[in-house]
Amino acid sequence: MKIRLITISREEDEHANALTAEYIKRLNHYTSIGLITLKPRKTTSAEEQRKNDAEQVLKKISPQEQVVILDERGSEMTSVEFAGFLTKKMNEGVRGLSFVIGGAYGFDKSIYERSDASISLSKFTLPHQLAKVIFTEQLYRAFTIIRNEKYHH
Repeated sequence: MKIRLITISREEDEHANALTAEYIKRLNHYTSIGLITLKPRKTTSAEEQRKNDAEQVLKKISPQEQVVILDERGSEMTSVEFAGFLTKKMNEGVRGLSFVIGGAYGFDKSIYERSDASISLSKFTLPHQLAKVIFTEQLYRAFTIIRNEKYHH
């Protein structure tokens, strides 16, 4: 299964990027993973920003792949439950799975309509850079759980 993480972020942080890169490097042992960072375009309103962000994201997603948005209102899962979620997707024969971290104003309704699932990393609102680190670590942890490796105790 090919996995992609799509983010919309203006900010870059070298420390967060280094941690994200480390987990992506580790993940390459288990699966094909890509990171796409889209830059938000300047707009006059939050609604216009969400629409512009959605247009950029939707251009990156193929009709065949499944989309999971990372949203504070999404389903909360333990690490083991998330590993089960990924296992189910692999067993269903899902070939492409894109996880999306929205822009500063959240998701446009078109992204909610296109998504196949919504997962919450936390009830807290997280900065994009931190959300990328947390998500890539949890993705790595999930694959070690699936493989019954010792990373997750």
